[in-house]
Amino acid sequence: MKQIETPPLLDKETQESLRKGLFLPHYKLDIPEIIPIERIHHVEIWAGNAYQSAFYYKESFGFKETAYAGPETGVRDRASHVMEQGDVRLVLTTALGPDSPISRHHLEHGDGVSMVAYQVPDARAAFEAAVVRGGEPELEPTTYKDDNGEVVIAGIKGFGDTVYRFIECSKYHGVFLPGYEQRDEVSRITPPGDLIYIDHMVTNVEDRMMDRWVEWYNKIFGFELLAHFDDKDISTEHSALRSKVMTNPDGVVKIPINEPADGLMISQIQEYIDYYKTAGVQHLALATDDIITTVERMKETGVEFLRVPDNYYDNLISRVGNIDEEVEVLRRLGILVDRDDRGYLLQLFTKPVEDRPTLFFEIIQRKGSLSFGKGNFKALFVSIEEEQRRRGNV
Repeated sequence: MKQIETPPLLDKETQESLRKGLFLPHYKLDIPEIIPIERIHHVEIWAGNAYQSAFYYKESFGFKETAYAGPETGVRDRASHVMEQGDVRLVLTTALGPDSPISRHHLEHGDGVSMVAYQVPDARAAFEAAVVRGGEPELEPTTYKDDNGEVVIAGIKGFGDTVYRFIECSKYHGVFLPGYEQRDEVSRITPPGDLIYIDHMVTNVEDRMMDRWVEWYNKIFGFELLAHFDDKDISTEHSALRSKVMTNPDGVVKIPINEPADGLMISQIQEYIDYYKTAGVQHLALATDDIITTVERMKETGVEFLRVPDNYYDNLISRVGNIDEEVEVLRRLGILVDRDDRGYLLQLFTKPVEDRPTLFFEIIQRKGSLSFGKGNFKALFVSIEEEQRRRGNV
């Protein structure tokens, strides 16, 4: 991978100058009011063993490995496996030595999301806009190229140890990014294609920090408040949380931000913070247009899902109205249903996909609904609390 056009990292004086509007020559003056996001380019998970993690996501979730970077491609400090299904792209990365920031990240957090990358039309403009509004630089705009073209990548620091990258790739025609070679490894068990895009990404933050990060997303990215749930909406007799959902104007990115609320026992949010040691991405919601088939296949391949109390289904139709699916099929698979004024949704949550009770996934199918399953919160919390009891975290 050839790297070019790399200005020096911004020092504090330069950052302050940017925020005051005193731009350096290689910066533009046309700062966009809202950072335009074309798609979620990828989500990177730093893992203890990316090779084994790639096998798990391939054989259990049905992902296809499409690209790879490591010693064989000239990368000396890490190995990365690019997993794709529909428009969902996960990059699983592991360190090749103990002195890597990846190793330190994994020691403290376990497997977890280290980076969320947004595809944008102009990475430099996005970076400039973020820094002017108070974002802390992580990577100043840098151009990478190989025989397939070039990309521009920039980054800012986000919550906890998570970073945001801006990727401009209109001039690149390779399989992923410069430095990666093509792979074509398909699951032998679950055919790819059931999962089609990332519906939303849920972030857990420390107590009383939710509003700060809501303000941050609004100020840095121009995201708007889509929904708000307080501890009366999301609670049981034992635990509770508060949540606000932020979205970019066209709804490509939706980020619910959760914080713990007082209760008789430790909430799932506080448990996450205790094990992950900081704020972070709790789960990715992956959309499908046939949740019954998707969940059936994933169960067959060993994916474990949370199970709500069976009586949840006794009065399902009276609660949510008529639906296309058979209630007994939903009961057998444990799929939840909720309705808003636009339609209904179906959803199901995996158990954590690592030993620490941190990162997990949601499978969701929307049939008109734009909500996040408010009517399922209590039943879901009861299930989560039972898992917490089994772990001794009550």
